Order: sequence, then C-alpha cells, then structure tokens
Amino acid sequence: MFKKAGYRIYVPLIVAALLVIGLGAAFAQRLTTFAASSVTIDGATRYQSIDGFGISEAFGQAQAMRDVASTSAQQQMLDLLFNPAAGAGFTILRNEIPSDTAHTIEPASPGSPAAPPHYVWSGDDWGQVWLSQQAQRYGIKRFYADAWGAPAFMKTNDSDTNGGTLCGAPGADTCTTGDWRQAYANYLVQYIKDYQSAGIRLTEIGYVNEPNYAPSYSSMVMTPDQTEDFAKVLGPTLLHAGLSTRIACCDTEGWDSAPEYTSAITGDPVASRYVSIISSHGYNAVPDSPLTAANGKQVWETEWSTFTDFDPAWDDGSDSSGFSWAQNIYTGLTAANLNAFFYWWGVTTSTDNESLIQLSGTTVTPAKRLWAFASYSRFVRPGARRIGASSSDSNLEVTAYKNASGSLAIVILNTATSDITASFSLRNVGMAHNGLALPYLTNAASSTAAQTPLPIRQGAFSATVPARSLVTYVIR
Repeated sequence: MFKKAGYRIYVPLIVAALLVIGLGAAFAQRLTTFAASSVTIDGATRYQSIDGFGISEAFGQAQAMRDVASTSAQQQMLDLLFNPAAGAGFTILRNEIPSDTAHTIEPASPGSPAAPPHYVWSGDDWGQVWLSQQAQRYGIKRFYADAWGAPAFMKTNDSDTNGGTLCGAPGADTCTTGDWRQAYANYLVQYIKDYQSAGIRLTEIGYVNEPNYAPSYSSMVMTPDQTEDFAKVLGPTLLHAGLSTRIACCDTEGWDSAPEYTSAITGDPVASRYVSIISSHGYNAVPDSPLTAANGKQVWETEWSTFTDFDPAWDDGSDSSGFSWAQNIYTGLTAANLNAFFYWWGVTTSTDNESLIQLSGTTVTPAKRLWAFASYSRFVRPGARRIGASSSDSNLEVTAYKNASGSLAIVILNTATSDITASFSLRNVGMAHNGLALPYLTNAASSTAAQTPLPIRQGAFSATVPARSLVTYVIR
C-alpha cells in the first residue's frame, strides 16, 4: 500500500486526517497497526542448534499402533507422525526400556550382581522395534531409549513400581544381594546391542525417568548425587563395549527440579564428560528459563502433556489446545533455548490429552496440537540453527531457523483477535534477495496448509497473519 521509504513518515499524518474527516477509528486503527507491525530476521544473530522434535509410544502404545485392525489407519498414523510433507515430520522417537517382568530383557535375577545374566530378547520390545523400523523408513535417525527404572531385583524395594533406588547407589538402603550398579550398566548396554541386531542404532540412552517421583508404575528414585554417580559407571561401560550412544540425564518431572540434577552432573568433571544431554519434562514447571548449569550441553524437554478429556480443538482457551501448545513450543525454544522439544505420546488409545492423536478402534483423530508441532517439526530440521527474529508488535511471537540445507523457516503466532499485516525484512540470511516465501497456515480451519506464495523483493516481503493463527514461512 505504501512505499517502504516513505510510509513511516506519512502514515501518522494520514491517520490523523482520517480521524478528523470522520472516516472511522476502526480503519485508522488498522492503518496504524499496519505501520507498526514489522518483523526483522537477522542471520548474524545465532542461538541454539536444533536436534529435533519428538514423541514416544511407550507402555504398549507402539504395539497398539502395530496391531490396529485397519492397515489404512496404521498408515494414516505413521504419516501423521513422521511424514515431513503431509504430517508432523517428527525426527526423534523416544522408546521406553521396559523394566516390568513381562517386557524387560532380564525378567529374573541371576542371583547376584556378579552372576552371569540371562537376557531374553523377543525382537519385539512391546511393539517398539516395529515402530522404530517404520520410523527409519521415513528417514528418522535419532532414537532415544530411556529407562523408567532398573528391573525389580536390582532395586532397594525389590519392585518394578513405587520408586525404590538402585542397589549400591551412594546413600541407598543396603541390599542383601549386593551392589547392582555395574550389572545395571551391563543391562543397558545389552539393550542397545539388541536394537543393533534389529538394525536400529540407539543414538541416546537415559538410565532414569523422573527420579524425584515414585508412582505406582515402573519407576526408580535417585537423588542428584546418585544420578551423577551412575553416569560414572555407565559411561565407561559404553566405551568398553565400543558404543557411541550418548547419555542423557535426568528426565526430571519438571523444570523446577532440573537445575539441581543438572548441577550434580556438570559439577563432577567425570560425570560431565560422559553425559552429553541434559533432559527434563514440563509437568511440574514449564521450560521457560535456561538451564545455566548445563554448561553448554544440549538441553532437551523430553516429555510433556495434559490429562483432561481428549480435546482436539485449536483455540478453546484450554491448556491442551493447539494454540496453547504453539505458545509452549515458542517459549521453550526462546526462553529455555531448548535443542529438542517432545510431546508425551504421539498416538494412544487413551481418552485423555496424553497424545497428539487418538486411536479409537480404527478411527484416527489428530488433535490440533499435532499441527502446532508440525508447524515447527516439518520445517525446522535436525541441525538447524535458531537465528535472530524480532517483531515490533507484541502480538506476533516469531522465531526463525536456518536449516543445514540452506532453507529458512520463519514461524509466527498471531495472539491477537484480529489479522495483522506485517512487513518482513531478511538480513544476513545468505540467500537471494528476490524469491518466494511459502506460507503454511494452522488455525481452526487449516492444518499446516500451504497458502499462496508471497514474492520477496530486495530481501523483504509483506504478509497478513490471520487472527489467532500460526504461520510458517519457508524460503529456499
């Protein structure tokens, strides 16, 4: 509407004239908003690298996907999760290392920590081997295997559930059977080797999940000092086995407990050398601040969801809505500088919000929060770098990413109740000044749907971001 060089000078005068002649405050307000809304993308400002976005199908959900009666429903679920052109394009799968007797690779105690273990590998792992193989077909290369706890006979409470601590851990109750720390490390190494035999490389491994919580399902309690201690057992065991699998710790329940565990790991030079990734969940406290004690290690938010009745809505004001999760991802990436962001389950037969997709019989229902993730995960690929992105309008929450392929992804959320037209300026992004920006729209009516390409001229383009909508602009 206005020439770039002059509109900032003349718009205030035009607005004043409109008000004087009575053409309407609404139009004047719209014109003022247009003048004020500008977005600047600056490749010279560089933030964290992005490892990816992920989900889990732990506790038998992978098996439910595999055994669904309809092959078309199965294909639909896989495409929704992993297809980078039609679905979310997730790039990390988080598998559970089962510790319950029915699914663990070591269901019975060998009698003592030094006795030869009797491992049992079914090649199935509760459906997770099948799902991992399916994910590989979509190009997934990162598999994070996380143990909720050790098998019952290795723990102080002799139970798979209700917490209990690894026998031999400093400060733990004395176990009559002895110190099981090395046996537990050997067990985790064997699990990695079992997956290798199925053609799947586990790139990361975690040895505890929510160590500050003792629920009535598979679990193990560990203090920060105990997690630091075990890292110094597992690390050398992996090296001795010739495995390059990286260690992640400690998948704490929320961001409020993550700093204490992080400090324990990085405060010990030996443990810090072996642990590559600091991990935490978002339940008790959301990831809205950096874990400064991570000392430059990658930081992953590895599990988070809500639990009310299944809600597939985009913007109904609930914490399970797609709009709310778009804001969660934005905050995690900008305020906590996360390198990876996970939801809990991708698909589940549950009737609550623990998943992005609900499976009921053979009916597959994706929630809008899946598409909030897709707006990031489909276009921000592993190895991308978050770069400078700022807006003059506080209603526009914007981030930008330069992919290793050279493409640029700009993700913007309009939190206002009206459309906002903004001018985008691209600086130091290492690409042609003229081209096209390809918008993908997510809101109540659209699910990461391609829109009309926008022309880029001299490193700038203009776009209208619909109210209460998430848009990803892709520039190649």
